[in-house]
Amino acid sequence: MLLTRTSLVFLALGIAALLALFVGLRMALLFLIGVGFGLTLEGLRFGFAGPWRAMIQHRDGRGIVAQLLAIGLTAAVALPLLASAPGELMGAHAPIGVAMIAGAFVFGAGMVVVMGCGSGTLVNAGSGNALGLLALIFFIAGAFLGTLHLAWWTELASLPVVTLPGLLGGVGALAATLVALAAVGAVVLARAAPGSRLPQPRLFLAAALLTGLAILNLVVAGQPWGVTYGLGLWGAKAATAAGADLSQTAFWAAPGNAERLYSSILTDVTSLTNLGLIAGAFIAARWRRVMDPPPAKPAMRLAVGIAIAALAMGYASRLAFGCNVGAFFSGIATGSLHGWAWFVAAFAGALLGVRILAWLQAGPRARAGLQVSQ
Repeated sequence: MLLTRTSLVFLALGIAALLALFVGLRMALLFLIGVGFGLTLEGLRFGFAGPWRAMIQHRDGRGIVAQLLAIGLTAAVALPLLASAPGELMGAHAPIGVAMIAGAFVFGAGMVVVMGCGSGTLVNAGSGNALGLLALIFFIAGAFLGTLHLAWWTELASLPVVTLPGLLGGVGALAATLVALAAVGAVVLARAAPGSRLPQPRLFLAAALLTGLAILNLVVAGQPWGVTYGLGLWGAKAATAAGADLSQTAFWAAPGNAERLYSSILTDVTSLTNLGLIAGAFIAARWRRVMDPPPAKPAMRLAVGIAIAALAMGYASRLAFGCNVGAFFSGIATGSLHGWAWFVAAFAGALLGVRILAWLQAGPRARAGLQVSQ
């Protein structure tokens, strides 16, 4: 087992070395940052979707408190960094509109059914779960389809991009963000059941590690941690390989997107961290569960429901300008008001998602093997 674990670590380092040799040190670092995300999320059982479900169903607020802590710590570093290097670093800023809010709502419902958000879907697939891989495939398809219709959706009523730094200045934005996070945390603590309020030590550690990795990602990539764009790009590349001509679509005809579409996937910063995240989750899962038996075969109704929900999630994440990572975590941490709107709409969707999941699991118990913590 020790040899297997050591081999996994050296394999990840070897991939990074090859990336450094053929596409540059920056891309190798982004891959390793992604590995760190995967190791943290899977190894310390830190997630985004599962804690929302746990709060709704069991009044367990520990996971959400840990999320808020990680966002607050990241904001404390990211907002001053963005203010100091406006031409070099950019935040996860997006407009608030009808499509964005509807997309966040649908995403929130879907992630409960899939039992994983964007990052959670990558983690579940990387950890070897068959339903996680199924969800990832349909998420990629949905994210790609969302790019084809994004221009139409964004023509609906929407506000211009509004950020807290733009409204309040750098210091005011950070203060407002921390106060708002504390207020949400207070509500969670007040509604959580006794004994399910303060995160376990592993979640405190995970929050600190995610903060460090998110800041590294911001500095190395020049942009915050994201997931959805890379998955949509993978779908677009698959469609192009199958013969589709995307040159006339508004999204993929845009200069930056067109360049990424026809360049190597290893030159896209989001794709590199996504691939690293999958690799990190794989390493963590094999490290901990080398001898675990495979999960039981899931009920067909649940498998079909997860596929449909993942397709809807991918599509909705494009309309909402991100998932729990790109919109919620990075959006709020970099001062975008759309991150807060996303949070409210997605949590409302999660309330519906809990009911949908209960229906899918009704009758013979469906044992999918997906971890609630994701």
